[in-house]
Amino acid sequence: MTDDTILRARVTERVDARGKVTGEALYPGDITPPNLLFGRVLFSGQPHARMLSMDISAAEAAPGVVAVFTAKDVPVNGYGLGTPDQPVFVGLNSGQPYADISLWEGDHVALVVAETESDAARAAALIRIEWEPLPIVTDVHEAMKDELVLHPWHGSNILKHYKIRKGDMDAGWAAADVIIEGNYRLPYQEHAFLQPEAGVGTMDDQGRVTVEIAGQWAHEDQLQIAHSLNLPIDRVRVKYPAIGGAFGGREDMSLQIVLGLAAMRLHERGIDRPVRVIWSREESIIGHHKRHPAWVKTKWGATKDGRLTAVEAELILDSGAYTYTSPKVLGNANLMVAGPYEIPNAHIDSYAVTTNNVPGGAFRGFGGPQGAFAAECQMNKLAEALGMDPVELRLKNVLREGSLLTTQTPIPPGVSIAQVIEAAAQAAGWGTSRDMGRPMVDVYAQRSAFQSLPTQPGAIRRGRGIACSFKNVGFSFGAPEKCEAIIELHGHREIERVVLRHAGAEVGQGSHTAFKQMAAAAVGVPVELVELDMSDTATSADSGSVSASRMTFMAGNSIRKAAEEALAKWTDEDRPAIAHATYRPPPTQPYDPETGYSMPNFTYGYVAEVVDLAVDIETGYIHVERVVCADDVGKVINRTNVEGQIEGAVVQAFGYALMENLQVRDGRIINPFFSQYLIPGIKDIPEKVDSVLVEVPDPLGPWGARGMAEMPFMPLAPAIVAAFHDATGVWMDEIPLLPWRVIEKLP
Repeated sequence: MTDDTILRARVTERVDARGKVTGEALYPGDITPPNLLFGRVLFSGQPHARMLSMDISAAEAAPGVVAVFTAKDVPVNGYGLGTPDQPVFVGLNSGQPYADISLWEGDHVALVVAETESDAARAAALIRIEWEPLPIVTDVHEAMKDELVLHPWHGSNILKHYKIRKGDMDAGWAAADVIIEGNYRLPYQEHAFLQPEAGVGTMDDQGRVTVEIAGQWAHEDQLQIAHSLNLPIDRVRVKYPAIGGAFGGREDMSLQIVLGLAAMRLHERGIDRPVRVIWSREESIIGHHKRHPAWVKTKWGATKDGRLTAVEAELILDSGAYTYTSPKVLGNANLMVAGPYEIPNAHIDSYAVTTNNVPGGAFRGFGGPQGAFAAECQMNKLAEALGMDPVELRLKNVLREGSLLTTQTPIPPGVSIAQVIEAAAQAAGWGTSRDMGRPMVDVYAQRSAFQSLPTQPGAIRRGRGIACSFKNVGFSFGAPEKCEAIIELHGHREIERVVLRHAGAEVGQGSHTAFKQMAAAAVGVPVELVELDMSDTATSADSGSVSASRMTFMAGNSIRKAAEEALAKWTDEDRPAIAHATYRPPPTQPYDPETGYSMPNFTYGYVAEVVDLAVDIETGYIHVERVVCADDVGKVINRTNVEGQIEGAVVQAFGYALMENLQVRDGRIINPFFSQYLIPGIKDIPEKVDSVLVEVPDPLGPWGARGMAEMPFMPLAPAIVAAFHDATGVWMDEIPLLPWRVIEKLP
């Protein structure tokens, strides 16, 4: 198969487009089977407290109530992605150590099942709980002192500590002509997916606990449900209907286990009725994890001709009350805080710290945006101090083929960071006038739907900035990695029908459309002959998570392998020809605990962005006029999908950099509404996003393709900060760049 075979497998529309546009597609909250019951989850509302008593009798006796489930009803009252450190229900008599202690306001304490949603809500309000308040630990620096350890089984609030020790730091600093120090503060970010958490739990016709829900890894959901319900894995089924966005926010459990528990316990009582739970937006914002807040203290050195000599960094992530994916997020941040550069001497310490705040977890970029922000701000400050062009400085230091990472191992082949920097600079017209003949912009009007006085022309300042980044494709640091695909070839003399069974989730990124194209290309048939059976643990095998920019890469390789095996059977006239194939990439390695030595990833993606913006120095409002994003995708599978991913990531990163301001006080989120937590609207987003698709084939990628969904997010915030500095002469070391924060910093 040549690289051009994928180009012949074109589709005229996304496979999910028509259903979503017409409303025929069913999201979990739309699923309404006959005889439906309704559930209401009760949160603890306690950032740190011990449950002394719980009285559910009034709730059980309330009109319409069918059942109330609490901790005592959970067979194994602990779960977690990697570390099972969170109770399914905080409560009494579950037999799980420490399960009577709420460590987070979003901990669940009960599920009320009733005939109507209003019945369930009224009954939940009747549950009476007596709590013993415990000291609340919310400051990471105080938590690191371990004066009060929140997880006694762990022995410390420092959940994870990674080190990198490379070279000779004394020699590195001695060789530096310029040294730049920085202290950076990065905020929470809410995933803000379109559909709040919702799902249906029932028993299927084969007696399996079945949960239909939105997620990112159906087989991991299945595993965690089975664990907590103490069931064999084949007694649990997970199905993903249409998914209203994810961005990492659906990697961890929300309603999966409680829906499975309800279905199982009701069945044991002779009640075989489905149960549906739908969270409100407030419940969603309170009840799932966020992008980790971060504190980065760092120092970089360079020679007068722009060669980096040393980097030192301390990075701290607030992991909140439970582990979730914090160790993996921290691992990425620890690697990327030194940027995509070859640096001979490095001394890095990174910490994930337990607090009573909302848990930190997976979010697009997975620790990379926090690390990249510090690295790219440092590079832009170095460029200014050296009197050197920021593009030139980067090209002098970026990773090339055979370069050693800070982990002291060579970066995998297919390195293209220099090409994407050059492509972004060229497309943006780097070095030309930043004004580009633009008229004066009414910045405030661009940022608000309300009437206001126009911007004063003399208050406008324009600037341009650049930043770049790299990001792992696939799981890292020794995590087991595989992806399975099943392909069936049906027909007589010719292949008349191809069935692809795959668990990879469609979270809005167009994965199922790409799967169909890749299956058609791999088998060598028109795309119209390919049928999809997706995201059902009963019919498909483990795909791994739709995360880490891995799914196109991993699924494409598994589909190609399954197609090759199925075609061999077809040639042998074994028909229908059915093949079940597993793709495993090269192994990775965890950090050495003392030196950080490792082969952290098997491949990477690369991105560079240039931002043009205008600042109103009287109001502090910032208007982004243009973003040029050059992204190496290896091989374009579906151009429209790729451009959509770039534009979506840019808008999401725009919100992170300029608008989104989640407020957490004493362990409680105080603005859990879109009226108070502002995400970008149509009047806020950049005027123009130019997608520059670079195609440097990845040696391991299917048709050369590499994952790219997270990459455009990574460098936008530091590019905006650089453009702001170009416009005003002021460096901003904390985001979001809210108007009041801008005004405070301006002279």
